Amino acid sequence: MTGSPPHGARKPPRRTKRLAYLVTCEHGGNEIPPPYIALFRTQGALLASHRGYDPGALAMAQSLARALDARLLTSTISRLLVELNRSPGRQFRYSAVMRSATSAVRADVCQRYYTPHWTAAEAFVRDAVASGQHVLHVSSHSFTPSLDGDVRRTDVGLLYDPARPSERGLCIAWQAALTARMPRWTTRRNYPYRGTGDGLTRYLRSRFDDASYCGIELEINQKHVRDDGAIARDEREAVVVALCDGLAAWARAR
Repeated sequence: MTGSPPHGARKPPRRTKRLAYLVTCEHGGNEIPPPYIALFRTQGALLASHRGYDPGALAMAQSLARALDARLLTSTISRLLVELNRSPGRQFRYSAVMRSATSAVRADVCQRYYTPHWTAAEAFVRDAVASGQHVLHVSSHSFTPSLDGDVRRTDVGLLYDPARPSERGLCIAWQAALTARMPRWTTRRNYPYRGTGDGLTRYLRSRFDDASYCGIELEINQKHVRDDGAIARDEREAVVVALCDGLAAWARAR
């Protein structure tokens, strides 16, 4: 995928043998393919909620990928059908519907949607690392403004493993750039979730060391999602511009 950085952005570090970009979106939609519609016939409200998908995350991922000229891997299948951001054995844990489905149905869903996504992400990292590159992976997500009575006032969350210097350094730089460009927004690190929680980035960290792989989960508060299900373009661009600024600072410090 190709494209130019948004207006006002510094160009991200040029893709060389030392750097490659991967952007993923595991919860980009709430689609239920025809073979499984009967399982979700009475679940329309649940599918439309934050439990069904991450509103705004897909458009954010697309904007990031264009700016970085990144490999983009996305899914618009509902997380209630299969949870693409959970490790093998946990991909149906949070869906009562799929826990009640037959093992044959679950196996079919994994073969069609889960395994290809994880395989493609790992293959990209493996091939880039084999060619001497350091991979930056941004996984795009969004979070509900209120959960179990807790109002989340943060606008952007950057999730990472504090024990990995490359991830910590990039998130500090990205947070600083976001604060400079969007002073009315609150950006926090490892909020609203821990960056070391179960998911695709943690899995890839277990396969590749800090010198080879940097995995960040971007979380945007869904209060910024418009009626059409996307985050406003100027706000998306501000996040992208800040990442490019942060990448430049991060690259200089490496």
